[in-house]
Amino acid sequence: MKKRVLSGIRATGRLHLGNYLGAIKGMIELQNNPSYQCFYMVADAHTITTPYSPSELQKNRVEIIIDYLAAGLDPEKSTLFIQSQINEHFELAYYFSSIVSIARMQHLPTYKEKVKQYPDANTMALLNYPVLMAADILLYKADLVPVGIDQEPHLEVAREIARKMNQIYKTSFPEPKRFATSGEYIPSLKGEGKMSKSVEGSYINLTDSLDEIVKKIRSIPTSTEVGGPIIGGIKTLFILSEIFLPKNLYQEFKDKYHNKTLKYVELKDTLAQAIYEELKPFQEKRSQIVSDINYVKKVILDGAEKASQVAQETIKEVKEKMGLL
Repeated sequence: MKKRVLSGIRATGRLHLGNYLGAIKGMIELQNNPSYQCFYMVADAHTITTPYSPSELQKNRVEIIIDYLAAGLDPEKSTLFIQSQINEHFELAYYFSSIVSIARMQHLPTYKEKVKQYPDANTMALLNYPVLMAADILLYKADLVPVGIDQEPHLEVAREIARKMNQIYKTSFPEPKRFATSGEYIPSLKGEGKMSKSVEGSYINLTDSLDEIVKKIRSIPTSTEVGGPIIGGIKTLFILSEIFLPKNLYQEFKDKYHNKTLKYVELKDTLAQAIYEELKPFQEKRSQIVSDINYVKKVILDGAEKASQVAQETIKEVKEKMGLL
């Protein structure tokens, strides 16, 4: 039996560098391993937990599928689908909500952060975000979830729910584990926090041109002096440099920093060029995919059909065990 994998990205805009390094690279690695059966969704229902534009959401759902394909996700190897097209996600989330306390959800750090960020959008949907995420994962009985380390508290909720359901109702849910990648936490270009679509100026889009990347990398805050502790924007520069530059060149820039001979603009422009070279194949493939929108529509339809078959099996089992069938 193949082990299953589930991951998804919110439909809040095109994918950025943090998505690519923190999730997509892991998704591709697992897809290409014959031991796994992979389900990769566009998490559009999670998108509506914070303020959004309906028209933008409709557009972004398709854009992310295109980004998935351009990045290397293969619909012949992975099931690519849109979350809201599979009603079982919401049905299972409701069943799970019967065994999760309100207090448990209120204590999650991610919930507290979002309430601070969107004080006028403190909704039940936001509170239940981790329950829906647990349903997303456990609906496909996924063993592995390639997501960033910031999602670990949500995965712990999914494990707790799996244990409770198995204990109370004798279901057969696995306890999902996070699949970590080397770029699991990509810092913001602002020098604090992580790269995020919800924070303007913090990220590099996978579709950005060289000029746009240069401009964004040059905007990373640095001090007027070179040397001393590697913190803030300087830390961001070196984390990205370690990922994108050859080891010897990365070490050369680091030595120059400690020797106080580094020119920030030289490091920034070298890094920007390296990031662009990494993204160029993605951008070229994306241009080809965009020209065949019927292919994209077929991928979405086929993915929904495949995901639905597995989802219905799980819901049938849960309803039988809970006395609802």
